[in-house]
Amino acid sequence: MVTFGIEEEYLLVDSTTGLPKFSSATVSGFLQASRQVDDDDIQPELLTCQLETSTPPCTTADEALQSLLAFRGQLAKAAYKSLARAAGTGTAPRMAEAPPEVTDKRRYHQMRDSARAIVADQYINGLHVHIQIPDKDAGVMALNRIRPWLPAIVALSANSPFWRDRDSGFESWRTVSYRRWPVQGLPPVFKNGADYEARVQHLVDTGVILDRGVITWVARLSENYPTLEVRACDAQLEAHDSVLLAVLLRALVTAALSDSWQNAEEFTPEILDASLWQAARHGLRGQLVHPETGHLAPAPEVLTTLVKTVEAALHATDDSGFVADGLARIAEHGTGSARQRRAREHGGLPALLDLYAGSLTAR
Repeated sequence: MVTFGIEEEYLLVDSTTGLPKFSSATVSGFLQASRQVDDDDIQPELLTCQLETSTPPCTTADEALQSLLAFRGQLAKAAYKSLARAAGTGTAPRMAEAPPEVTDKRRYHQMRDSARAIVADQYINGLHVHIQIPDKDAGVMALNRIRPWLPAIVALSANSPFWRDRDSGFESWRTVSYRRWPVQGLPPVFKNGADYEARVQHLVDTGVILDRGVITWVARLSENYPTLEVRACDAQLEAHDSVLLAVLLRALVTAALSDSWQNAEEFTPEILDASLWQAARHGLRGQLVHPETGHLAPAPEVLTTLVKTVEAALHATDDSGFVADGLARIAEHGTGSARQRRAREHGGLPALLDLYAGSLTAR
């Protein structure tokens, strides 16, 4: 069975003001003191108000879910001890005017020096899903084939409506904010693994980016693992939604590598780029470019077609029921962005912070 892994980024916020709290070192210390968390489970991020974890390679949805819930439970306790709350949100709803504190790591200081104004606003958190691939040629084939479907994944995962104390008007402001980096958006089409390697290296050689880690297409081949890495998703409020996205993406990559794959409509780069922006703007509330027709269609209709496209792959891994339940839950309660807006509308900042805290460990 094809394995997958999940990387989750979390935001640390002050439990009263909701402002980012630069206490990742303190929270990490509490986590390290816990017998339930291995040191390798805790990774620093660019800003000291962020933390990241990753699951081991998983074969089942339940395995991934238990891994995330175990860490999230310990993270909630560690954040509470440091007078903070950990939040699974794609953007910080509030931020101070002063520059953020960058994690004391050479590469992060280099990133700040190379793109100071972008790093000053990098209060964004993502969910990255790694899907096992046989080799780089297969990875490039899958990468080319899944591109038209990734805007639907952005729409489904939308969880970043607020920015600088205001409603951004976007379902995924993180997606839009991220577009300021030099290598962003949907990846181009590659001929094969060798073409991918040569073109990525050429980008590095230009000096525009520090290294391959700053190639932040919404999907790419991993530099560290034999995986295709999808980076299109906002960080998620609940672990269930993270796993839903992960198993759906595993099925998409698996289907894309199968002999039965039916190529979607051939799109020009500008249409795909517009489709990605459109997904970030409207989420599941608007229309998306349908990968099979090239015409606009309601986002839920596109999502239904996506599930049908990967139906055989979901059945093979026994994930059909998990995905159906997860999509039904989102249809009833809304995406993370909808839930965040609803909380703030009904109870202001305290209700939003309560949503962050309560959903972090929701089972």
